[in-house]
Amino acid sequence: MPASRARGLLYALAGAAIGAVAARAAYAGFTRNRPAELSGRWTRKNHRGEPITLLEGPAFVAGSGAAAALVPGLTPRVRAAALLAGAGSGALGAYDDLYGTTSSKGFKGHLSALARGEVTSGAVKILGIGATGLGAAALVSQGPVDTLVNGAAIAGTANLANLFDLRPGRAIKVGLLTGGPLLAASLLRGSPATAALAAVPLGAAAALLPDDLGERAMLGDAGANALGALLGLAAVTTLGRPGRYTLLGTVVALTAAAEKVSFTKVIAGNPVLNRLDMLGRRPVDPV
Repeated sequence: MPASRARGLLYALAGAAIGAVAARAAYAGFTRNRPAELSGRWTRKNHRGEPITLLEGPAFVAGSGAAAALVPGLTPRVRAAALLAGAGSGALGAYDDLYGTTSSKGFKGHLSALARGEVTSGAVKILGIGATGLGAAALVSQGPVDTLVNGAAIAGTANLANLFDLRPGRAIKVGLLTGGPLLAASLLRGSPATAALAAVPLGAAAALLPDDLGERAMLGDAGANALGALLGLAAVTTLGRPGRYTLLGTVVALTAAAEKVSFTKVIAGNPVLNRLDMLGRRPVDPV
């Protein structure tokens, strides 16, 4: 094995391990003193109408942030971009988790409200994640065009990941299925830094998957936005220009489709996707 690939594998293992350990430690700390009957600001009802904690999200942000800060192999600019993308989108997602309303939904709903002079929590999140995406992109891009494309991709993937966080484990599964190939591509190219960067969110997400599948916790906006942003950052630092344009086009198309089509219905109607979606989950309650 070439030295660069071996180093990339070691960095990736370190990033995944630090992310996993830190995320589990953060989750344990956040939930240690909570009452058996869930209540409070960090509690929501899941698709079954059962109470579930959103503290998995902050645990993911903390775990991935610790890994991004400590994993070897990242340049200072890439490290700063990862911390900005993950922590920034996570903080904005947490704001929407705690103070968001359902009066407006989706990009169209929030931007339409903004056009009427109503500043919704969703609009704050959209604009804020756009700004943090551009800030992160500026640290890893060459020139204004690359910065705009990469920033839009990072912000877009942050939002797209959140659109999948509607059923147990779904957003994390999507993250693992998309982030895995990015990690493999980085290792094959002999790029230790991008391998470490891709491994960071994967380790933190995988460590929290059992609680998500067990319907004890969910990522919420905080965790899903951070997961998507970090995977988007890993993608724009791994892919060439054609790949990055393809990524952005795909993200835009899926986001637009989500305004008209229910991802949950599409997944349920496809045997392969439904099998993946139900893997590890409790059976659906009979109607």
